[in-house]
Amino acid sequence: QVQLQESGPGLVKPSQTLSLTCTVSGGSITTSSYYWSWIRQPPGKGLEWMGAIAYSGSTYYSPSLKSRTSISRDTSKNQFTLQLSSVTPEDTAVYYCARARNIVILTTTSQGNWGQGTQVTVSS
Repeated sequence: QVQLQESGPGLVKPSQTLSLTCTVSGGSITTSSYYWSWIRQPPGKGLEWMGAIAYSGSTYYSPSLKSRTSISRDTSKNQFTLQLSSVTPEDTAVYYCARARNIVILTTTSQGNWGQGTQVTVSS
């Protein structure tokens, strides 16, 4: 079965770029029909889909975050990454990576396969 693991710095300073990596095992990120997403959950708030990269390499972004979000992948390592630039304390959240077949925008954890999430705090 597919497993996803988020990794990266847990603390980022304001104005810097948040970078996270999702390492995938048990399945290839290039397998047809699958989309690989980043979702976050700020303290006390709901899930927010940020963007996704398709099996083909095509990317999709939430309009509210598109200007400062970049998702890429390294197929040789079976990993995909998230970069969120110009962060502020409002970007503090638990960040998740997830996979789903034929679903680009994930809204609940019942959709597809999710990692355990990683806490990222934006603070000086």
